[in-house]
Amino acid sequence: MNKTTNNRGWIITFAALGINLIMGALYSWGVIKKALVTDWHWTNTDAALPFTVSAAVFAFTMIFAGRAQDKFGPRLVTIFGGIMLGGGLILSGFAKDLTTMVLTFGVVGAIGIGLGYSAATPCAMKWFDSSKKGLITGIVVSGVGLSPAYMTPITSYLLGKYGISNTFIILGVFAIAVVTVLSFFLSNPAEPVVAKPAENKPQAATKGNDYTWQEALKTPQFYLLWVMYLLSATAGLMLIAHLPSIAAVQADWKTAAVILVPVLAIFNALGRVFAGFLSDKLGRIHAMMLVFFVQAINMFLFTFFTSVPVLMIGSAVAGIAYGAVFSLFPTTTAEFFGMKNLGVNYGMIFTGWGIAGVVGPILGGMVADKTGSYSYGYIVAGVFLVIATVMVRFLKAPKARA
Repeated sequence: MNKTTNNRGWIITFAALGINLIMGALYSWGVIKKALVTDWHWTNTDAALPFTVSAAVFAFTMIFAGRAQDKFGPRLVTIFGGIMLGGGLILSGFAKDLTTMVLTFGVVGAIGIGLGYSAATPCAMKWFDSSKKGLITGIVVSGVGLSPAYMTPITSYLLGKYGISNTFIILGVFAIAVVTVLSFFLSNPAEPVVAKPAENKPQAATKGNDYTWQEALKTPQFYLLWVMYLLSATAGLMLIAHLPSIAAVQADWKTAAVILVPVLAIFNALGRVFAGFLSDKLGRIHAMMLVFFVQAINMFLFTFFTSVPVLMIGSAVAGIAYGAVFSLFPTTTAEFFGMKNLGVNYGMIFTGWGIAGVVGPILGGMVADKTGSYSYGYIVAGVFLVIATVMVRFLKAPKARA
């Protein structure tokens, strides 16, 4: 790869990282939910609903957003995504009831997140050969993982100073402005770079190995990846949804959110970068097996994390392993099905995460309501991860096509 192309790729990578830092606005809902309960006297169930809907809408938007990115390019899709996200937040500033909030934040805003997220990662990956795709993916998607570390304190400050409605409006204007500016740095290369041959020149993807979404659906690898995504993400999403409550139950730590949420966010982001780098060195399949196995052990032990220091260590490990899946699955999808249609192919596989976004939080909540503890939830999540680890043994790249 020549120096000019390489520099261009790094500029796009960091622009995509910045966009994902904004797309992580979804994770600001925790402090907004608390304000809705205390200031507007919503129930916890009602206040959680817009987030639940947004996670599902975000995941399934990825299918259509990925197709749009493949067809129209990343710049246009990202600008539209920023307008939808910011517009949804601004409209939420005028919402006073649950239904309107679900429609504005949970639907309109989530569609914007899906559009922006779907465009940023494939765009950056296409500028680098296969030896760096994991690292590049990790850097780009780390933005969403890291977002709560800055979004939570900013949102808390705005809520305290300006109230709920004005906070939504300020965040919406900010999202539109930043995403629009950064989107102008995005572009796809003339041909995706997949290898570094002896001449040290970029090599275009072999078009025979670029699967359409219809062709990808006919392969067993697609369904293995989809199920593995669901099983491996469930544990992390269960912890994200219930971590402050877990800390209160297991360690009598009433103010855990102030420390544990940033800890989980930081290690979530680090896990995305680390897993991307690791998969470049060990291969995607070996990296998957290692990550799933470590997270399984962590979940089986989580019920014994009854002190603050140990709970922080367990949360950090969970964050690393959860973040890792966001690097491993898009890079594996690219290697199995090609770069040309990566947006829509990964978008379909990403719906496994969307299902996990429903299963994980509900599983943790139901178990806690029935038993007063999260122990059985950890066991189920650990079993899911063991199954995912076993499934990796059957995962092989599709045979090269002529």
